[in-house]
Amino acid sequence: MPMSSFFTRLAHRARSTNSLLTIGLDPHPELLEEASPGAALDFCLRLIEATSEMACAFKPNSAFFERYGAQGVAVLEHVITAIPQEIPVILDAKRGDIASTAQAYAHAAFTVLGADAITVHPLLGQDSLEPFLADPAHGVFLLCKTSNPSADELQSLLLSHGEPFYVYLARLAQQWNKRDNLGLVVGATDVAALAAARAAATDLWFLSPGVGAQRAELEPALRAGLRADGLGMLISVSRGLAASPQPKQEAQRLRDAINRVRDSLAGPAPTAGMAPSLAALADDLLHAGCVRFGDFTLKSGLNSPIYFDLRLLASYPRLLARAAAAYQPLLAPLTFDRLAALPYAALPIATALALQTGRPLIYPRKETKEYGTGAAVEGAFSPGETAVVIDDLATTGGSKFEAIARLTAAGLKVQDVVVLIDRQSGAREALAAAGFRLHAVFTLTELLDLWEAGATVPSHQIAQFRAFLSDSARG
Repeated sequence: MPMSSFFTRLAHRARSTNSLLTIGLDPHPELLEEASPGAALDFCLRLIEATSEMACAFKPNSAFFERYGAQGVAVLEHVITAIPQEIPVILDAKRGDIASTAQAYAHAAFTVLGADAITVHPLLGQDSLEPFLADPAHGVFLLCKTSNPSADELQSLLLSHGEPFYVYLARLAQQWNKRDNLGLVVGATDVAALAAARAAATDLWFLSPGVGAQRAELEPALRAGLRADGLGMLISVSRGLAASPQPKQEAQRLRDAINRVRDSLAGPAPTAGMAPSLAALADDLLHAGCVRFGDFTLKSGLNSPIYFDLRLLASYPRLLARAAAAYQPLLAPLTFDRLAALPYAALPIATALALQTGRPLIYPRKETKEYGTGAAVEGAFSPGETAVVIDDLATTGGSKFEAIARLTAAGLKVQDVVVLIDRQSGAREALAAAGFRLHAVFTLTELLDLWEAGATVPSHQIAQFRAFLSDSARG
């Protein structure tokens, strides 16, 4: 990638200031002494002076300047000029039109106004973005999953292969980012969507509004959206900071709060090969008591020094939503009509997944009803459809075969099984031998590597687990 690319510059700024805080310059009329271009200018200049030290970037919203006509546009140009040269400026203009018009918009934003980056609509496709992306020094943040209440009406629509539109768009953006100058706008208010977008676009920078006035929670958002290097996410705060009687102190507080979360995810490479959102999920499963240590007899009859009690997820709604979101990247390339959850631990996980994706849910009963409909499989489906089996864990595969038998007896087809954790005790091999594919968010080995690197679990327990895995492999 060119050394002069927009995101090279942005990353340098983030590291040099130890900040991911982006300051929104939105001169709402109610925040001004009077609704005038002059008052808007004074408002922005005061905010720039108070917060420049903490700002990774500034984000003026063109609408609040354009409302004053030509005078307002002149004020916007003045504001951008007043921002210190070393601080990137992201113009929040949400442009999007055919290529020739986009070229004019790009000239206005980058050449006339002097912005470094701009927010853009994606619906006209790649050619409409190219004029904004032509110079690597200029960045684009593509609207992907926004934080407004009606965003899901379009952005979460399911495509024919079952993937939400915003996830598909994130994957496209990852491919379109040829010059290191394309990022995404992904709101901080929907943590599950943030995690799904990050899984689809592992390398891209996210511009994430919603902290402050829209009440997004900082820690879950950062855990879901940060890249493995602790960067890749700009936390954008506008009204929540501008309305503060002490904006400098509030900016310091926000920067420090962001960095506390970043520090909690840092360590001696505990997330190597694993996205921070997944590493944080694994650690939070541990802290929630979903992972226990001792001497346990599993359903399979195996004795194990570790036990996963994922039924507890139902008592932690935010953690449940994050766990369900972790399934989405595994499901995206699969072809299926229904989610089929195995009772009981997978039922809340699959319900959360169905709510996130809009995919219909069914479940095979543990026992056939002897009253009412006598159904062996609950929910609406048609014979000949394909179901993907959703479970919490895979050990030997026994419970999966029982469920698959009930599903196929009801006329459904099964090709894939998706779980949160593969205990690596033979399930993958057994299922493969029968023609089924196992997909897992985590393997037990990956979890052990993570917890060992982060010193989260005592070394003697790690040794016990590794010995257990070794014995299981020999068995």
